[in-house]
Amino acid sequence: MKLFTNMARRKKSDTDSQSTGGLGDFGSAISALCEEKGISKERVIETIEAALAAAYKKDYGKKGQNIRAEFKEKTGDTKFFLVKEVIDETTREFVDEKEDGDKEAASHEIVPRSEAGEETERLSRYNPERDLTLEEGRKLKKDAQVGDIIELELETKSDYGRVAAQTAKQVIIQRIREAERDSMYDEYKDKEGEVISGVVQRIEGRNVFIDLGKSIGVLFPSEQVERESYRIGQRLKVYIAKVEAGSKGPGITLSRIHPQLVQKLFELEVPEIFSGTVEIKEIAREAGERTKIAVSSTEEGIDPIGSCVGQKGTRVQAVIDELGGEKIDIISWNDDVAKFIAAALSPAKVLRVNVSESKKEAEVMVPEDQLSLAIGKKGQNVRLAAKLTGWKIDIIGTKPEEEAKGKEAIADNIAPEISEEVKKEESQEVEKVEEGVVEILGAAEEPVREASAVADAGGKKTKAKKKVVKKKEKETE
Repeated sequence: MKLFTNMARRKKSDTDSQSTGGLGDFGSAISALCEEKGISKERVIETIEAALAAAYKKDYGKKGQNIRAEFKEKTGDTKFFLVKEVIDETTREFVDEKEDGDKEAASHEIVPRSEAGEETERLSRYNPERDLTLEEGRKLKKDAQVGDIIELELETKSDYGRVAAQTAKQVIIQRIREAERDSMYDEYKDKEGEVISGVVQRIEGRNVFIDLGKSIGVLFPSEQVERESYRIGQRLKVYIAKVEAGSKGPGITLSRIHPQLVQKLFELEVPEIFSGTVEIKEIAREAGERTKIAVSSTEEGIDPIGSCVGQKGTRVQAVIDELGGEKIDIISWNDDVAKFIAAALSPAKVLRVNVSESKKEAEVMVPEDQLSLAIGKKGQNVRLAAKLTGWKIDIIGTKPEEEAKGKEAIADNIAPEISEEVKKEESQEVEKVEEGVVEILGAAEEPVREASAVADAGGKKTKAKKKVVKKKEKETE
């Protein structure tokens, strides 16, 4: 007997541990599902409650009833409630059972319309399975008012048929998918306007589908760089242009031609831009060909162009490599429109800029040999400069004579003015230098004269020797 008693106790303890372990496994499964799908635990619990309510209604409820389940995660207990709304004649249409069939038939033939001829909104019919009249409601709740929700607790059931279980399963799958779609939409909606790294998953026609981790984004032909080619498995940095909610998940539109792609890449490569000490004021881009960016510094002592270029060009080269070799011109931002336009036309040299504020047009004078460089290939350089500055730019080539005048004009307009005192100091320094040169030349003249006199004497001696030798040769003959 003792043996059987001990075995029974062991069996009971095993079943208790299995039951508690089952609840623990259920809780861990919920946590794992939340982590995998990126869904909140509250959303998963809501899904389970909806599934249990659907199963209960399938086996023990009625078609018109509104049943709510309340699931306790820690204990695993479930309570069920019949939800009813307090209504009156203003919120529901009361129809007698005898007249119900006649009204229903007439409703197919005649549609009630207002005086203006528009369809009027019909009230939903009274349903005793989900509605309570005001009198009935006040029997359950003394201070009940129209519109109040009253919940009646139902008998708890634990046995469900196969159909009810299948219904619960379908509800869970559907709700989890909806929750996952909403979670992904919220996540990528927050990333709209950012740059993210992805891998080319597949190519259908000219559309490129890129795996972003939790979702798939589409790179349409209009958002692709013309001279770029894509292959499956290739890793790319893409700009999230737009995120839309869809039935199968968030619709994510990606871009490789957006100007902000360049700015975000510079933020990744240049710490000064990321921290805000260097700002990118304007960007003008023709994807795949050339980009011009205007930068400025918010703190003294920081070179904005040098910060973007990096040591030996490492920073800007990293951005160029990511853009497939696209050329990037970095210029300094200037509040002076003339100077800004002159810088925007780099690498061409500008002689003079005439600005018309009213028309927002600028006439730019460049040397004739710099004309093609200023315009660029197929007008690309001047076109990008116009986009960058927001001004219409006309470029005029000048001859060498006009070039000198242009240089003088630039010296007057752009170079700092030199005061009369500075000019006097410069002229005095020049005079001192000239006097020093004269003294040096005068000191050097005497050794030169002595050397020339010695050379003349030596020359005379050699001539006399030659004459003596010639005389001796004649006497021997």
